[in-house]
Amino acid sequence: MQENPLQLLINPASIATVGAGNNPMKMGTLQALSIIKNGYRGKLYPVHPHDSTVLGLKAYPSVHDLPEPPDLAVLIVPTDQVVGLLEDFGKIGTKRAIVITAGFRETGAEGRSAEEQLKRIAEQYGIRFLGPNCMGIVNTQISLNVTTAQLDPREGFLGLASQSGTYVTQVLSYLRKRGIRFSKAVSVGNEANIDLVDVMEYLGEDEHTRAIILYIEGIRNGRRFIESAQRISRYKPIVAQYVGGSKSGARAGLSHTGAMAGPDILYDGMFRQAGIIRVHSIEDLYARGWALATAPPLRGKRLGIVTNSGGPGTAMSHTADQGGLEVPPLSAELQEEIRPLIAAHASCANPVDLTFNLDTDLLSTTIPEMLMKSDEVDGVIVHGAISTGFMKEIYPQVAPMWTDLSEEQFIAMYKKDLAETVSLPRKYGKPLIISTFFDRDDHYTDSYMNGDVPVFFAPEKAAEAMAALLRYKEIRERKDIVAPVLPRPISATDMIIKAALQKRKKALDEYESKRILSAYGLPVARGSLANTEGEAVYAAANMGFPVAVKACSWEVMHKTGKGLIALNVQTEDGVRQAFHAIRRASRDDMPVLVQEMVKGSREFTAGMSRFPGFGPCVLFGLGGIFMEVIRDTVFRSAPLSATEAEEMLFDIRAKELLGNLRGMPPVDRVSLVNILQGISHIALLHENIAEIDLNPIIISGSKPVIADALFVLKN
Repeated sequence: MQENPLQLLINPASIATVGAGNNPMKMGTLQALSIIKNGYRGKLYPVHPHDSTVLGLKAYPSVHDLPEPPDLAVLIVPTDQVVGLLEDFGKIGTKRAIVITAGFRETGAEGRSAEEQLKRIAEQYGIRFLGPNCMGIVNTQISLNVTTAQLDPREGFLGLASQSGTYVTQVLSYLRKRGIRFSKAVSVGNEANIDLVDVMEYLGEDEHTRAIILYIEGIRNGRRFIESAQRISRYKPIVAQYVGGSKSGARAGLSHTGAMAGPDILYDGMFRQAGIIRVHSIEDLYARGWALATAPPLRGKRLGIVTNSGGPGTAMSHTADQGGLEVPPLSAELQEEIRPLIAAHASCANPVDLTFNLDTDLLSTTIPEMLMKSDEVDGVIVHGAISTGFMKEIYPQVAPMWTDLSEEQFIAMYKKDLAETVSLPRKYGKPLIISTFFDRDDHYTDSYMNGDVPVFFAPEKAAEAMAALLRYKEIRERKDIVAPVLPRPISATDMIIKAALQKRKKALDEYESKRILSAYGLPVARGSLANTEGEAVYAAANMGFPVAVKACSWEVMHKTGKGLIALNVQTEDGVRQAFHAIRRASRDDMPVLVQEMVKGSREFTAGMSRFPGFGPCVLFGLGGIFMEVIRDTVFRSAPLSATEAEEMLFDIRAKELLGNLRGMPPVDRVSLVNILQGISHIALLHENIAEIDLNPIIISGSKPVIADALFVLKN
């Protein structure tokens, strides 16, 4: 197996910086200072054309004057110097680089040309590099900080790959205040050489990284991303924030499916397919990632809540329910154990609500431990464990009563050794999450953070973090994903598509589309094409009433509401009337499709749309005429395994329709899975199909039947 390019880049024994000087207000100098001040123990070689010493270190006038080829070159120089410097490092044998400098692809045509030149130089000399336009790396295991901000000196467990430099460097102070520490953090910049997936794969291999977080603005190779994440997420949680899903990024499509294929819904489906937990803010990215990195795995969904206030307890219970957790009443036996410890008016049911009680040992240790050692909960959230922070708040009120106590003496009375408290998760192998309104000024908050117990500053956030642990439990336990075997392409399909393209058609008509679906074994409603009234009547009589009569032309992609379809036609006269009505609403020579009426009260939709970076993506959801209004659909990237297709069925909000409902039998899920996989196969085997729209798929009894179909072609 080839070594990940990050292995050497993020663990260098020697570094050369070009752009660092003795002016502390220059970015290059700040980054060199971070390397020095954070305790990096390797060799550091400043390269400076004029100064003989930089930050107290011997400086070298050029790359060729260095005493040895450094493992890593860091370039923070004007844009027009980068290509030449990278080549100089290549000539002396350096194989890894970080190009901090901006001014490349992100600036336009000239910048794109310079970036291509940079890539050619790297390929010529076998260099792998980060950037350009990035903010460096962090590796707390070797005290390496190539950013402009101060790093917490302790080792961390959370790995970050970010398409924003800010979220690697400007946040370091923010994270220190919250007790969150990186194991590794990498700013990928323009990803001209090393990309986000390379970093994710490295973090997946890194023994110091317990959880991975990703800040994403766009993915270029969706299939590689999904397959790598699926492999990693089996043993290490991945959390991602994606911010590119606005309407402005959506692609227009001719079919219903294509019109709904905006980036956000695609990324949502992709993350679920990949086993990634999605969040929608940078705050949640760090905080939930830290909870997953530090808390023991959740074994079940039962949550115990201990609080000193009813409001937060209720909020946590409500949020937990929404996240799929359960807050079960404690057994009578356990309640009897708790009852003597709390006030008569307090609740010991779950949440255990102590109300206003300053016995912090009871709140933080005694009762949480009683819950953890019982077999009644799988995780615990504690709200309101406070000490010195609260005492600072009340000291001005109580000071007149205790004139012999200074504020410092008063506060010191409430400092305790919390080693036993913070050890509870390790002792019982169950997650403990803290909710508080007091920051690190409070002794309890500080102790929890120093003990790597995740702390949240809102009750709902604490419950959402526990729900993220539940989501990761589900990811770990998902069925195996077995790559599907593609069938042999059916030549008749290529002939249909080729003939349509020769006639400059933008789409196949419904009859042609269903011929392809049927050829691949997908269940379609029976139908016959008719060019005359007599043919239509004959087809209906031969098929049996009732029937549907539809206009059938590639130019008519959507028929509802245009007088181009007649449903539930019961007689031969009805067929004649429908035939002529459709002819009047369209052109005189347009053929009609006479189709059996499929009976069923449940309608779904399925389809495919191609998306840059992901190739063909398969859709499933609630169907019918209001599909685009209700928008209860999910996407997955092809190829689609049986496991992934089955998961799609249960990702829609209307999944109850798949089961027993008002006397209707459960839907044949295997057949639905086969339809979704069939769409995936067709899309992969026939690249000239741009979009597929199957709407509705009617559930007849328990069996899905494709009642309407549209294939849009690439032109």
